[in-house]
Amino acid sequence: MADTHRCYCVTKHNAPLELATREVATPKGREVLVKVTGAGVCHSDIHLWEGHYDLGGGKKLSLKDRGIKLPLTMGHEIAGEIIAAGPDAKGAKIGAKVVVYPWLGCGECPTCNRGDENLCLKGRSLGVFIDGGYSTHVIVPDAKYCIDLGKLDAAEAAPLACSGVTTFSALKKFGAKIKDEPVVIIGAGGLGRMAMTMLKAMGGKGAIVVDIDPVKRDGAKAAGALSVIDGGAADAAQQILTTTGGALLILDLVGAASTLNLAIASATRGTEIVVVGLFGGEVTIPVPFFPLRPLAIRGSYVGNLAELTELVDLAKAGKLELIPVNRRPLDEANAALMSLRDGKVNGRVVLVP
Repeated sequence: MADTHRCYCVTKHNAPLELATREVATPKGREVLVKVTGAGVCHSDIHLWEGHYDLGGGKKLSLKDRGIKLPLTMGHEIAGEIIAAGPDAKGAKIGAKVVVYPWLGCGECPTCNRGDENLCLKGRSLGVFIDGGYSTHVIVPDAKYCIDLGKLDAAEAAPLACSGVTTFSALKKFGAKIKDEPVVIIGAGGLGRMAMTMLKAMGGKGAIVVDIDPVKRDGAKAAGALSVIDGGAADAAQQILTTTGGALLILDLVGAASTLNLAIASATRGTEIVVVGLFGGEVTIPVPFFPLRPLAIRGSYVGNLAELTELVDLAKAGKLELIPVNRRPLDEANAALMSLRDGKVNGRVVLVP
């Protein structure tokens, strides 16, 4: 076992990530030590790096106020190998190739006890509240969060922990309707491509993909989208209405004022809109829309441990095709983050130590 490990940390918001060398912790109790073999770079990391979420109207939600402290090693899409375990780490298998469930709660409240740790108000998520995967090693608080990958490629499986379980959980909120109605997916980046893959694995009818980037639209079309629409077009809402006859199922993976307004403008009677993206902003919605349409808008925040386990099982059974990823060395963590911030990434980037 290595005596030291390398990690790239946010030491100051909006400043380059800094390399640090630290001692490798010895796992205690139920902890396990995972040697990282792949760590996804997620758009949520941009918000963590910036230190806030945009609430619109000049208002910002400070991450410091949410209890997020610096220095922080980001990275919540973690795959790796268990190389050590604490004395109480039940089920931990040294040498096992795993993906790590990062959305940890307090483990004691009613929310956690019913299996929804991702919704715990005392969250301690890896790469958000405690150090994550932009590193060569990571301590996982409990062996139960390590899901065996079998023969799956670790780098390709790493995004299942966030973009995978996020889109899976969001699509599940539409229920059986996905088998009869196309899902309008707003955003054709890494999450959009993942959502299309999930939809296929879940037996969905298909996706109509909306994006302002022609390259990403072309990629979505090549990946099997029923149709693609330019979200920046003046008649984008009309195009969606014409294509769908009124969109019943809309998944907003961008989460901007413009995309949610587009979703509402594309709605028909009984439309369900699930918002996942965190781009930010604010919208004004006429209250009568809710009972008269009737319109349902809900958020979806990542997913729970059972959903990630189900997702990995789908992949291991060959029912879910893992999307190709762009592998970059861990030492390029900052460059990879900046590429994502600047919109220069098509698909998902995974850091490989």
